[in-house]
Amino acid sequence: MKVKTITTITFLLSTFITWSQLPKGFSYIRDVAPSIQRELRYCNHNNFVGVPIDGYQDDVLITSTLTAKALKKVQDELIKKGYSLKIFDAYRPQQAVNHFVRWARVINDTLMKSAYYPKINKRHLFRLGYISSKSGHSRGSSVDLTVVNLKTNKELDMGSPFDFFGKSSHIAFEKLTPQQKKNRALLQKTMVKHGFRPYKNEWWHFTLRNEPFPKTYFNFPIK
Repeated sequence: MKVKTITTITFLLSTFITWSQLPKGFSYIRDVAPSIQRELRYCNHNNFVGVPIDGYQDDVLITSTLTAKALKKVQDELIKKGYSLKIFDAYRPQQAVNHFVRWARVINDTLMKSAYYPKINKRHLFRLGYISSKSGHSRGSSVDLTVVNLKTNKELDMGSPFDFFGKSSHIAFEKLTPQQKKNRALLQKTMVKHGFRPYKNEWWHFTLRNEPFPKTYFNFPIK
């Protein structure tokens, strides 16, 4: 009886360890930079699809270990100025990207159009580059994020919401207030300083320069 019990416990522990392990070269951001805030949008209904996305099984942030360490440097600098990073998305499994592709092909599913793509015809999302069959996020070194004021705990006004499909999300968009431009500059300059490359069409999107897995698209779930 004791032998059977011990065997069962060993099996359960072994299974748990297997489930909780990340691929080599990946880390939970909470283990590297625990003060970084998060709002994993694709883990809930507050995203452009309007439902939790495939592969997002838990509200945890995962990136390549090199990316997590670079983000810690960004966070350390921002905290000294009274700010914090807030991450909306980090590593994204390929199954999530596949979910986006399936959604984009259902033209009459426009539940979140007014909030995320009010001026875009959904049938043009592929042509305009908003939806693609591959994402840099699946390589583990891209992140979507913003900056939070630690005194108010509110996100800085960047001139457009995260994941907004439109020209106002472009880095070079000029119709911004002086404060919005200043807020974007704070994010852009700090991220670039610590090794990240911005994406011209999304003020929130950055990829680590010299990313460790430049040609590998991972599909393990987020948990």
